[in-house]
Formats: sequence, structure tokens, C-alpha cells
Amino acid sequence: MAVTYRLGRDAISALPQRSRPAVQPGEVRPGIVHLGLGAFHRAHQAVFTEDAVAASGGDWGIVGVAPRSRVIIDQLREQDGLYSVLTLGGAEDEARAIGILAGLGHAAGDPYGVVSAIADPGIRIVSMTVTEKAYRMDPDGRLLLDDELRAQLTGAAPPVSVPALLARGLLRRQAAGGGPLTVLCCDNLMANGPRIQGLVSQALEVAGAQLPADVAFPATMVDRIVPATSPDHRRRAALALGADDAVPVVAEPFTQWVIEDRFPGGRPDWAAAGAVLTDDVTPWETLKLRALNAVHSACAYLGALAGRELIADSLELPGMPGLLRRFIAEDIAPTVEPPPGVSVIEYGESSLARFANRELGHRNIQVAMDGSQKLPHRLLGSIADRREAGAVPVWAALVLAAWMRFARGYGDSGASLPLDDPLADRIRAVLAGAPDTPAGTVDALLGLSEVFPPSLAGDDVLRAELIRWYGELARHGVEATVRGLSS
Repeated sequence: MAVTYRLGRDAISALPQRSRPAVQPGEVRPGIVHLGLGAFHRAHQAVFTEDAVAASGGDWGIVGVAPRSRVIIDQLREQDGLYSVLTLGGAEDEARAIGILAGLGHAAGDPYGVVSAIADPGIRIVSMTVTEKAYRMDPDGRLLLDDELRAQLTGAAPPVSVPALLARGLLRRQAAGGGPLTVLCCDNLMANGPRIQGLVSQALEVAGAQLPADVAFPATMVDRIVPATSPDHRRRAALALGADDAVPVVAEPFTQWVIEDRFPGGRPDWAAAGAVLTDDVTPWETLKLRALNAVHSACAYLGALAGRELIADSLELPGMPGLLRRFIAEDIAPTVEPPPGVSVIEYGESSLARFANRELGHRNIQVAMDGSQKLPHRLLGSIADRREAGAVPVWAALVLAAWMRFARGYGDSGASLPLDDPLADRIRAVLAGAPDTPAGTVDALLGLSEVFPPSLAGDDVLRAELIRWYGELARHGVEATVRGLSS
């Protein structure tokens, strides 16, 4: 199809029927403020919400808030809030315009506007996809309080951080009698609802207040692979849509959302859109973090060390699928009590099939970001559970050793690797003071109390296994090591 239009309200009637938004932009009043206007939210919660409103109605338009850059806001405004989701992996490209955005905000440029939006009685849900590091908390869920954050929380500085926006928004809402509210974390944090509740309670204490009784923090589990959008993706989105879109997002066909059903101010009919509403999200999130996210990280670190660009490339290393299957069966499955009717092994197989979708172009370096924040939730829990059971987590230790070698900043060929991590300076500092040997590297990184609990940092069996695997990777490289495991 020839591209003759720029995506916007006036172009909707010219789009193919299957590509038109399920709700028209500007026709649904806002009921949700969402912090984090990135690709994942626009390909996941926004789509679920649009489908829920289309199915069952309700004032659940989304006010999308960009934390830092204004670029996405300006581009969306030029398109009347519309954007498209390009789904890759089927027989042909599919693109669909989304019209659920009912407003746009900018935390860095207008933080008090975001606070006012949270306080608005018409808003009944504040949701978030901002990545782990934006919450400013340590692995134990404690607020990482510094002078800057204290000033934001106490009103001495604009509330530009996520903890400050939530705390100041709740304070203003309470003062204005804004009514019950749900704070809905949609990031990959274990027990994300309770963790964010604890974080907000700490932030309010710094501000001299307590958490209001009519605010709920349900747990959620989200799942959809959403890689970075490339110029080729933009071209393909335009062809599938029949209109030029400056801000398309790309996603796999699979999507899942499991939500603890606790919403004092009401919610969209997400079940009508395919979400799972439940009393307990824990089995789902544990399964996903360990049998999908941890396996994703394994592909990323081993593949990046081997010089492979994509997750799909990592899976094509000889012996890699077998290694990952053993990781799932021997180190992950024994630590997971899955939801009724779900097999950990079958779930793991579906994860590998999804990762093999080369159309997504999911880069190892992208997945490898923020390892110090991700691995405690994805990998260290399985390791701790296996050690508590008296077992040696052989394959999980290999994955952790790969992260440690990745943290050194170079791959098997000697090519440099970027350490994009909130603890990058700390990691570099401890490594700079340690010998570049298996034992020196393992000991230095196990000493990071921000990452490793004392039970793992002081575990001699784990330490020995990490040194063994680090040595194998250093001497032979990933490709030879992995190939050798299958022989």
C-alpha cells in the first residue's frame, strides 16, 4: 500500500479497516495517569486499555507522562496522540493505530502539572513502566535517599523523580479530597505492588505524611517483547499502516497481563481484552521472571560475549538451546510453583520459541542493560533457592559468571562492551581494584552488597562454581564452552 498520509485524526478514515484505532483519539475522558511513555507501555497496557474501553466502555483514557525527553510528546502531539503498533512474526506485517491517549505530560518540564493530574478526582489509576532504576530503591526495597530526593519530597525542589511525583501527587490528592486511587506498577519487579507501596510509604514519611488508607497497590505481571524501533521498522509500519508514523512501536504477537484485582476506584474491563485478573499474581510473576526473563538475560550475556548481535543469534550458537533447556529444567523448574495447569518446562520452551523470532531484531546489548538491577529479581532468587535446597546451581552460575565477565567490558574477541547500568561507576571501581582473573573478578563483584545478599556473597560453593565457569569462559570463550557442553 502506498503511503500518502501522516498519521493523525484526519487520516483515520483512509487507514485499512483492521489498522484503525478501536477508540477515537480525544473521545475517551482520562481516568489513568501513566508514568513512562516508552515503547513497552504503548505496545502493552495502552493496547489492553483501548481494547477494554472498546469492549465495555468507561472513562479510562490515558494521560501519558514522559519522564525526561520531550521528543516523544512533541511527536505524538503532531499526530493527535495517535501512534501505531507493528506486530512482527506472523505471515505478514500487521500495524494498528492506537487512540487511547487522552493527554500528555512531561515530568521534567512540568512536574507540578503531573502532580495536579494525579490529584484530579477523575483519575483513579496511576500506572508506571519506568524501569527498575527509576524507583530509586535498593534490592531490599529501601528508598535510596539523597539530598536531591529529600528536597523533592519535602517541597524544596520540583518533584521530577518517580518517588517524588507519587508522594507529592498523593499529598495533593488527599488535601483536595480526590478519592480512592490505585497505584499500578507494570515493571518487572518481584512483588511489584507491595514493593512500590513500601517505597511510597517511605517517601511520604520523608515528606512528613502517611500513606492514605484509600490507596491500593496491586501486583502485576506483564509480558510482551518490545524491541527498539529501527528505521526499517518505521518503513514497514508505514507500509502496513498506509500512513507515515513518526513513533511506531514494534512487538511480538504474544502478549500477557496478569493483575491482582484490587482497585478501590474502579478499573477498565481488562479481562475483556484478555488480561488475567486474579487474587494472587505471585506464581505468574515468579514463572515469568525465572523461566523467561532470566533465560533472556542468559542469551544476552552469553551472546554479547560471543560477539552476537541479536538474541536470535545467541540461540543459534551450537549447543545454546540445549544449555538453556538444562538451565530451565535443572535450576529454574525446581524453584518455581507454577499457576495451576501450567508447566514450567513448556513455558520455558515457549520462551525459547519467542526469542527465536528474528523479526524482532532484539539486541543482546539492549537486554543486557541494567544487570545489577535485573539479576537480583531474575536470577539470584533461583540460585538462593537451589543453594537452600543443598544443590549446586550449575547453569545459573554459568549465567551469573557471564554477567561478571560482561561487566569487565570486553568480549571474547577483545572488543569492548558497554556497561549501561545504574551501578556502572561502582562496578568499574571495584573491578579496577581487583586482579583481572576469575577469582579476582568474582570476589570483587560478589562484594557488591547492592546486588548480592550476604547469604550468596559468603557462599563458598557458589563462589567456587562462579570461578570455575568464569575461568572456562575466559580460557575458551562462550562459543567453545557452550559447544563443549553438548558434546
